[in-house]
Formats: sequence, structure tokens, C-alpha cells
Amino acid sequence: MTFFVAEIVEMLQSFMWPFVRVSAVMMTAPIFSQRALNLRVRIVTGFVITWMIYPFIDIPPVDPFTVGALYGMFNEVTVGALMGVTLQIVTAAIVLSGHAVSSSMGLGMANMVDPNLGNVPTLSQFLLIIGLLVFLALGGHLVLISVLVQSFTSIPIGTGLLGTNAITGFLTWSSQVFIGAVVMVLPIMLGLLMINGCLGVISRASPSLNVFAVGFPALIPIGFGMVLLSMVLIIGKMEGLWYQAFQTLNENMLGL
Repeated sequence: MTFFVAEIVEMLQSFMWPFVRVSAVMMTAPIFSQRALNLRVRIVTGFVITWMIYPFIDIPPVDPFTVGALYGMFNEVTVGALMGVTLQIVTAAIVLSGHAVSSSMGLGMANMVDPNLGNVPTLSQFLLIIGLLVFLALGGHLVLISVLVQSFTSIPIGTGLLGTNAITGFLTWSSQVFIGAVVMVLPIMLGLLMINGCLGVISRASPSLNVFAVGFPALIPIGFGMVLLSMVLIIGKMEGLWYQAFQTLNENMLGL
């Protein structure tokens, strides 16, 4: 009976280390971190993934009641969270692009309370839904799980924190929050800027014309029309950002 209990304790200890990394990914990655996905579902998903891969992982013997165990736990959380946040850069770029267009067309105050992101413009919420659908269409959830499984080989449990190259690569990739957002909606912003310039010239030529009464109502339908006409371009840019995110994830985690 004592031998059986010892085996159970050893199995739980072996199961705990990969489960921490998988859980960190489930809490930070797109789709999996959405509050619309029930917490019990996320726990069960992480448990199933860990149960399938932990027999093939080399787990060093670590006493769970030591400082080294806390260090190893922190390492696993860091690796898993960095994988999820790398993909969240794309969602942040999509939300920022919606902010930029909404402010240019006069819909900056039309906000929605998103349980995941907080108070965001309605247009940002629309673009984010499109971006997550593109993520699923590209099989991003499967790519993430594949990289997660391979990360236990490239970054074994108990080998210390991530290398400098991985941190540097992530910081370089984080600039896409601004660059990707501008590139995604640049034609729309330029079009709205030209319309605002034309309204300024009209108000200068005819001071009696109330630009606020004429210009702002005109910007909203024109902005929506530009968004609809540019949806193919926007989706293409989203697809390119997701591909860059997958490539960055492979380079930072797997060294490919």
C-alpha cells in the first residue's frame, strides 16, 4: 500500500510541471483565454492536453517543497504566458486599429463593455471578432498546441528561464501593436484624413456653413463604406499578422 501511494505522489509530481505550462497558455492565448469559454472547459482542456503529453516528457526530480520548485514553477508560468502573449499582440493591434478608425470617423464614444478587454469601441469589437475567426480558419489553435508540445523539447522543464534571444525577439515583435494596427487600416485613415481636409477647406471658403452639423454626420456613413470596401484588404493584413505571430512563436520557443 505504501508503494502504491508513493507511485501516485510521483505521478502527480510529474503531471504538475507540464500542467503549469499548459495552464499558463490556456490563460493567456487567444480563444482559450476568452471568458466566453467556461473556466471548467479551459481546465479540462489543459488537463487532457497534459495527460496526453506528460508520459513523453523528461521531468527532473524536484522536491515540491523547496525554493528550487518555486523557481521552476515561475519558469513554467513565464514560458507558457510568453507563448500566449506573443499571439495576443495581434489582437491588441486589431483593437488599436479599431480605435484609430473610430476616432477618425467620429465614433470614438460608441463603446462596448467587453468582458475580456474592457471598454472598447464597437468597431474594434467587430474587427476583433473577424480577427479571431481568421485565427481559427488558419488553424492557429492547432499551431499553438503543436508549439506548446514541442516547447517541452526545446525548453525542458527545470532548465532555467528563457534565453535572452527569446526575450529580445518578443520585445521586437511587440512593436507590431502599433505598426500592424496602422498598416491594417492605413487606406481608411488616409481617406478620412482627406475628407477632413476637404471639410476644412469648405469651412474656410464658406464660414457660414456649420462644419460640425454637416461634416460629422457625413463622416460616419463614409467611414462605414470605406471599412466595407476595405474588408478584403483588412482580412489579408490580419492573416499576415497571424502568420508573423506563428513565425515569431517558432523562433522564440523552438529556435526555428
